[in-house]
Amino acid sequence: MTILEALPSEIALEAKLLHYFGSETADPRIRRSELWMAKLIREFGRKGFDGSQLPWTKTMHSIRLRPGEVSLWPGINGHGKSLLTSQVALDLVSQDQRVVMASLEMWPVKTLYRMARQAIGNNNPSEAALYEFVNWLAKRFWIYDQHGRADPKTILAVMRFCAIEMGVKHFFLDSLMMVVRGEEDYDGQKDFVTECCAVARDTGLHVHLVHHVRKLRDESDIPGKFDAKGTGSITDQVDNVFTTWRNKRKEAERQLGQVDESKPDALLVCDKQRHGEWEGRVALWFEPESLSYRGEQHRGFSRGYDFSPRQTEPGAAG
Repeated sequence: MTILEALPSEIALEAKLLHYFGSETADPRIRRSELWMAKLIREFGRKGFDGSQLPWTKTMHSIRLRPGEVSLWPGINGHGKSLLTSQVALDLVSQDQRVVMASLEMWPVKTLYRMARQAIGNNNPSEAALYEFVNWLAKRFWIYDQHGRADPKTILAVMRFCAIEMGVKHFFLDSLMMVVRGEEDYDGQKDFVTECCAVARDTGLHVHLVHHVRKLRDESDIPGKFDAKGTGSITDQVDNVFTTWRNKRKEAERQLGQVDESKPDALLVCDKQRHGEWEGRVALWFEPESLSYRGEQHRGFSRGYDFSPRQTEPGAAG
């Protein structure tokens, strides 16, 4: 029932609407709570486990990448945020999700080089394994072919095209600063993130924004959501903030032969999860040959991806 239906019949509705809204046919959009009863029941039934998973088993019940959200992936320069998000993208492909990667700071072949090592599990795969890997990506993974700064309106149009015409579910933009005029362009940053949220809301696309953080005292400091470069409205508007941090101190200790390998090589810090109940730190261990992050210290790397051919929908975008 709308507010119009709830008002006494003797009130001249058209006159009231004209007075408040400037139009006799305006809808104030005030609704009774019972309108959402069925959705409310479904919301409790989901238990927060809707959406795609991250690559690590231990995050299965704590972090999800839900349709219609925007996730920010900030990190210190050289701390592996692009590497980690490429592993996330790869795992989404393994979950049968359609993914587009717009890596404006890296040539497409370098993006594929990293992902191939992550998927195959070593730094010297055979040519046959590479063909198998690229065939496995077909109909599920695409690259936006541009290196360098991009026009924000064009990127937003590409996002909508991918979501609506290609059925893409996840779009990675690396990085946010490559589509605005600079870290001091606060209005440009705010407007672009606002539009990303609108695209996500309108289409169900999950938008991933890789981002830089401000310079900290030193690299041993673990950044948080308030350390993201630029305007604070970026972290205010997005749904999730996943900060990456590399344990440079442990790397220095390893060179001196004094390392405690039980300490994590990296952290994924969930600083914000608007539609989830968990926030905290996820300890990760780095496997150099495959350029992959493991969730457990002693767990050896295994590919975990089935490269066997699969059916694709008729008429799917290539």
